[in-house]
Amino acid sequence: MTGISRRSLMIGAAAGAGALALGTTSQASAATFVKGADISWMPQMEANGYYWLNKSGVRQDLFTILKSYGLTAISLRTWVNPSNSPANGHCSIQETVKMAQRCRDAGMQVLLGFHFGDTWNSVGVQKPPKAWANMSYPQMRDALRRYVDDSLKLLKAGGVTPGWVKIGNEQNSGICSPVGSVSKPSQMTGLLNAAYDVSKQVFPATPVMVHLAQPQKMDSIQRFFNAYRGNGGKWDITGLSSYAQGSNVAPIIGNMRTIQSTYGKPIMHVEYGGPIGNPNQVRDGLKQFITGTKAFGGLGTFFWEPEGYSPFSGYDMTAWESNRRPTAAMDGFLNV
Repeated sequence: MTGISRRSLMIGAAAGAGALALGTTSQASAATFVKGADISWMPQMEANGYYWLNKSGVRQDLFTILKSYGLTAISLRTWVNPSNSPANGHCSIQETVKMAQRCRDAGMQVLLGFHFGDTWNSVGVQKPPKAWANMSYPQMRDALRRYVDDSLKLLKAGGVTPGWVKIGNEQNSGICSPVGSVSKPSQMTGLLNAAYDVSKQVFPATPVMVHLAQPQKMDSIQRFFNAYRGNGGKWDITGLSSYAQGSNVAPIIGNMRTIQSTYGKPIMHVEYGGPIGNPNQVRDGLKQFITGTKAFGGLGTFFWEPEGYSPFSGYDMTAWESNRRPTAAMDGFLNV
């Protein structure tokens, strides 16, 4: 599954990353720091008979287990016209609203993430929805605006106000390629600004995020933000994915701090994970990311699909074993 397996590549060396002093933690950022997880697979896992045990081996509601680790927020992806594949489909806005209501009822904040595609969009892959594929730039901008407007109004009608709206997913190369690619910066910015403006119309107080991957590759980060900012791009938070492990974590945190100071928007670390077979390493990296991100005034850290145990998918960077119990990786959220 190309949209999933690519994450294993993101653990690699933080080439070109410069480690910087982390500074001191402000009381305000420490008090409000968000710990979260993307659990968009949860409804389809349940539909296929999966359930979860806590670390003591007792069956519990997944939200209850996550909250016991101090998590307060859930990230949910949404796709335009997805397939019925349990692992690579679903997540339509109608399904996502239902899941968002469950998160709300569990007392969790929601980070709603638009991929602007029918399935995975991630670093290097930014395919528009099939229905938009042959549109001109003005047509696509109007379609995207309507889609975001309809989606957020559906969420609002469902009684959910998101904590954050993410317009795009790991969009280093832009969105809806080739129309909104980073090589066409005015069009890329126009599409994203349309999404930003509609988000603010529906939820004026909700911060809007753009999301890039691989902060070890500063040239890619700079290319996007220089193009976006240079064309009047609007955003409130910079979301970053990093699955770095071991000695790679410290230089990545240094780069994250540099990105925050350079572009003037607070950082949220919206994707993390690591090898299921090395949970202690993943735990230590998670703890290090939380501590380091807090230290420069970042907003939070999210684990990507920790609940997705085998054999639901081929993804091997989760934090639950096939015995349905959480691994030690989840302990990285504790006492930090």
